[in-house]
Amino acid sequence: MWHTVLQYIVCPDCLLHKIARSTLKQLIFKNVFRINKSNDEYRRLFKSINGIESSGYSKAAGIFYRLALEANSNGDYFPIWGTCLGFELFTLLTSGTLLLSHTNTSGIALPLNFTDGKAIDSRLFKDFPEDLMKSLETEPLTENSHQWSLTTENFTKRETLKSFYRVLSTNTDGQNEFQHCHLLFLCISTPYNFPIYATQWHPEKNAFEWTRPYIPHMPSAIKTAFYMAYFFVNEARKSFHSFPSTEEEEKALIYNYKPEYTGTQSAFEQKYFF
Repeated sequence: MWHTVLQYIVCPDCLLHKIARSTLKQLIFKNVFRINKSNDEYRRLFKSINGIESSGYSKAAGIFYRLALEANSNGDYFPIWGTCLGFELFTLLTSGTLLLSHTNTSGIALPLNFTDGKAIDSRLFKDFPEDLMKSLETEPLTENSHQWSLTTENFTKRETLKSFYRVLSTNTDGQNEFQHCHLLFLCISTPYNFPIYATQWHPEKNAFEWTRPYIPHMPSAIKTAFYMAYFFVNEARKSFHSFPSTEEEEKALIYNYKPEYTGTQSAFEQKYFF
């Protein structure tokens, strides 16, 4: 039954982290994504969890981004990940300016053009098997569902972005001659390395979404999704945040909620509604 809700979480993000051996105590909590909380409430929640994945623009995402910068600056390891709109939000928050260009990248799977010498040695990709890295370069394994992209021109002319992020790969939309960043960034902010990662493409869709024909499901695409998830879950394990009590932790678990099938009316097959 369809009903009015304050917020929802799409299931692929949750499922991917479950498969990667996260209990979702570390990453996904229904209260974290509630809107219109006070800054003090968001700060308390931040101290209870071990990582944030953002897939859209929101007040909460901006607050958690700034809290993550503050924490990592003070030696409190806290990873954050942005997917698609989350990627776009991170670049906006870092630069203070919306720098996106319209591109023909909605509903298409693409290979990656890795940045010479940077991707293979990066924190994100260094443990990927060699054959999977080759597949990412030569096969259309990354699903894109965005109409706006960050061009390399706009990236390089903004010192705030250049000094803070490391570009791992780029791509083109097949029509425009400019490039737009799809896999952004290991974050490097002199003199600190921050655990901030973002992709404009969707790693999670490869394994769990079947409503669109352009989503890749070949074995290498599935492996890509899981290697990305394993990486970020292991990053979250480096954080020592925790809930004040077991009771509060248990109330926040995603397991308290049941997903609903939405594939007949949405691009997402399942969603959690709150």
